Amino acid sequence: MDLVEEVVPLADRELAVLRPRYAAALVDEHAFEEDEFLPYWAQLWPSGVALARAVASRALKGARVLELGCGLGLPSLAAARAGGRVLATDWSPTAIELLQDNADRNGVALEAAVVSWTDPAPLLARAPFDLVLAADVLYERRSVPVLADLLPRLGGEVLLADPGRPPLEAFLERTGTVWARPPVYRLR
Repeated sequence: MDLVEEVVPLADRELAVLRPRYAAALVDEHAFEEDEFLPYWAQLWPSGVALARAVASRALKGARVLELGCGLGLPSLAAARAGGRVLATDWSPTAIELLQDNADRNGVALEAAVVSWTDPAPLLARAPFDLVLAADVLYERRSVPVLADLLPRLGGEVLLADPGRPPLEAFLERTGTVWARPPVYRLR
């Protein structure tokens, strides 16, 4: 895989992450036909950066943190650096492998696992988490009912970052918010 490094400033530090140079080159036609799988994980999305910045300034020492659909895992890396005990999850094994490499490169310890939010039993068995993170997970309307049902069962506080994609409004109607400072929404 052709990788490039991207450096992201967070609070008083930086995180350097490797990411695929061309995410479109990772499209697997068979996987798309079977599950409509696209390599969303392979991009460093602005919502992920915004969520990482929101998390980087928190005192998370010892807090149990879960990230759903972590992709490159920038929020997970920031949470681990802030002292959280992080479990980063994605349904792409390649994303999880690259996240582990990026954690090592940045000197942070976290746990990463291949888990789909459509089959959340492994996550529910470990719940509740102190903080649940999700960045740019509302690409498709079919994810709204699944995530609206799942997120409250995972922990007491959820930080969701979204750039205002069309499914966001339906999601917020189902879950409600305590506060919103787009693109990061805090759900309780």
